[in-house]
Amino acid sequence: MNRVDNVTAGMDQLRALQDVAIPSLEGKVSEEEWKLRVDLAAAYRLIAHYGWDDLIFTHMSVRVPGPEHHFLLNPYNLMFEEVTASSLVKVDMAGNPVDPTPFITNPAGFTIHSAVHMSREDANAVIHLHTPHGQAVAAHSDGLLPLTQTAMLVRGDLAFHDYEGVATDHDERERIVADLGTRNAMLLRNHGTLSVGTTVGEAFIRIYFLERACQAQIMALSAGEAINHPPQGTPEIAAEQGAQGLKLAAQFLAWPALLRKAYRLDPHFAT
Repeated sequence: MNRVDNVTAGMDQLRALQDVAIPSLEGKVSEEEWKLRVDLAAAYRLIAHYGWDDLIFTHMSVRVPGPEHHFLLNPYNLMFEEVTASSLVKVDMAGNPVDPTPFITNPAGFTIHSAVHMSREDANAVIHLHTPHGQAVAAHSDGLLPLTQTAMLVRGDLAFHDYEGVATDHDERERIVADLGTRNAMLLRNHGTLSVGTTVGEAFIRIYFLERACQAQIMALSAGEAINHPPQGTPEIAAEQGAQGLKLAAQFLAWPALLRKAYRLDPHFAT
């Protein structure tokens, strides 16, 4: 088969995928896995709602309980507002599907996620975004500045990783892990943002605060040089407050409210 034939066959496969019916997995997987699927699908829909998606690119993943080291990942050919609990693909540590699936996966896109999942037992969920504001702050030499309360709440838990090109080299994983350490949020220099959490909700609340902080910073810096800086010592106080406050919000307050919002936007995500 020549190159033209390969391209034609690939296009035919993609056209066929457009009409794929997605059978429900509810009752066919454990109750624990189904809940994770619903939470992760809700996160994809909410990311799309807030305009933080990047077409079909970037990923959110969650660890499936069990000794197999399996994870749930979005199908590579669905927009975030199309993702459902049943369409999420179960993959191994290399990002390859462990069950038959009609969907395309992107093993290369799982490089960053697999690095974090493998190194941190508490990193059950990983979110990685490419928003303009997140990329802009990631490209700024000073990174995230303590200009707003939002930034100060997450800044003490923020790590940095230098850009090495598109993350397809598995050797980069050990450097990502070393740079992240025990922190729960990261600016991937010249690239984007990342958060981790023991739950999908926890990772989502962290990425929400990080993205809001990045957006506010770009707006503040674009307004001119007359910026009010917080009193000495207050960024450190806010960082301590944020460490426990964000976890509490994720577990009992904001994430349950966000789930209700996802159902109001389109309950189909939970099918």
